[in-house]
Amino acid sequence: MKLQKHSLAVLGFAGVLTGIAGASGVHAATVDATYKAELLPLNEKMTGSDARGDATFTISGDRLTIRVTAKGVAPEMEHLQHFHGFNTGDRTSRCPSSRDDKNGDGVIDMVETEPVAGTTMVPFHDDPASMTIVNDTYPKAGSNGSYSYEKTVSLKALEAAFAKKFPGQQLDLDQRVVFLHGVSTATKLPATVASLDDIPAQVTLPIACGPIRKIAE
Repeated sequence: MKLQKHSLAVLGFAGVLTGIAGASGVHAATVDATYKAELLPLNEKMTGSDARGDATFTISGDRLTIRVTAKGVAPEMEHLQHFHGFNTGDRTSRCPSSRDDKNGDGVIDMVETEPVAGTTMVPFHDDPASMTIVNDTYPKAGSNGSYSYEKTVSLKALEAAFAKKFPGQQLDLDQRVVFLHGVSTATKLPATVASLDDIPAQVTLPIACGPIRKIAE
């Protein structure tokens, strides 16, 4: 699956991990910590998808390991996955709910997530620090509708890339949410479901979401 670069840029469907600075102001590179998001189904009533899983972020020195496990997703297709957040101010993201379906079509599409979750910030594919969202190395689900993803990156490199993309912002993982995207292209959605230019709505449709929380330090 290859997505058009211009299309994804329009929605800020972009991402990277930034400097983690907690409320204490201690730089993350000096503090080992673990963050986790429990991913729960989104848009399941319309799509029939029961996508769920978890995303874990483990910091050890300059190493940040990102792990995502998912099940109940559309089989035999790549699934976009990122964490989203606000790139201005100090605002905590949340996962959307039915009240955020502003056009009342029964589906929370990508555009409708932005007011409450913010823009895409970090892509989870083969090279998160590249900040490249248009990439065909997102994980592909097997025939059983599940996948596991793991990638270890330099925290310093991610911080630098994030600061360049989102000036004045830090990683602040516990203010972000993780989204999984994508249902089978055969899934029938209302014509009102918004996507990115000519990208099928089935590709960008959010199917699971979870807030990131600190669980250990």
